[in-house]
Amino acid sequence: MTSTVSTSFTLIPNQKYRRSSRRSKPFCNTVDTDSESLSTLGNFKALPLEIFQMVLKYLSGSARKLELRIRLFCRSVLLNHWIHRSDSAFWLTRILKPWPMVNQARLLYIIFGPVSSLNGHVVWQKMTEGPTDETSLKGLADAIKLLYDTEAKEWTADDVISLVDELSGNENPLYFTIKVVPREWLMENNARLLILSGNNICFTFMASKAVNGRAVELAKLVVFLALVCEKDLYCMDWAVKMMQKVCKVFSTPGERNNFLQSVENAFAHMIMDMLQSVMSGDRDEEDSSFLNLFHLVNAQANFHKEILYLTMRSTST
Repeated sequence: MTSTVSTSFTLIPNQKYRRSSRRSKPFCNTVDTDSESLSTLGNFKALPLEIFQMVLKYLSGSARKLELRIRLFCRSVLLNHWIHRSDSAFWLTRILKPWPMVNQARLLYIIFGPVSSLNGHVVWQKMTEGPTDETSLKGLADAIKLLYDTEAKEWTADDVISLVDELSGNENPLYFTIKVVPREWLMENNARLLILSGNNICFTFMASKAVNGRAVELAKLVVFLALVCEKDLYCMDWAVKMMQKVCKVFSTPGERNNFLQSVENAFAHMIMDMLQSVMSGDRDEEDSSFLNLFHLVNAQANFHKEILYLTMRSTST
């Protein structure tokens, strides 16, 4: 079940500093890699359905060449050359809809997930081994937004949120379990994907958890949204406003207060866990444990600063 609460505030979190502008056509973020791989595998105009069936029966990553064939065919033949988003949405729907949800999620990752710069193969471990960057997630986020748009009429909001949830489950306190691969996504990567997917999808995803009694899990997600805002230089007031919107979904003041307490508990537990990791002396060459703690403490400070600003503005009016 999803909520219909309005999300009329900023479309995406504003960044603190202007980045270099990048223009790209939909689904063309790996054109060079795709072109090189096409020259290797041959320029084909059709792909047997059996190839899809074979790949979806295998464990993810165990049929890399076949995965690459599916990726290249879908992107180069069916998706990349359209000018209008409605055409891309139509063909992406034709690719995904015949399959069960778990296979839809796998296909989405095969077609739009990150690939190796060496051979173009889909990198399934990219989301599990450590925090990833926006570039690795942009293709997935753009595809999710395309399906969520009204142009893709065969997809309801619940369909898209279920698809995102299939990519990222929620069993481990520090991880979202990705059901289409045998390992877990870092929750930070899931939060980054939600931010890149835009306000409406991010809010609907969070509201769905709120109305389904998953407040503790939702609280951890809020912390990671704040952490990503801190790391990626997004304005922290976006995370606070998103939490404020989600609070309106809870049906009683008690549920809302329990959720807010869970957010504070999540901040405290994560800081203690990271501090313990730093004090244990288990450091790598990049000293990532200390850097993660540094970013999280700053994220907590800036998150609460924005809450104070919001509170003071409301009391002065």
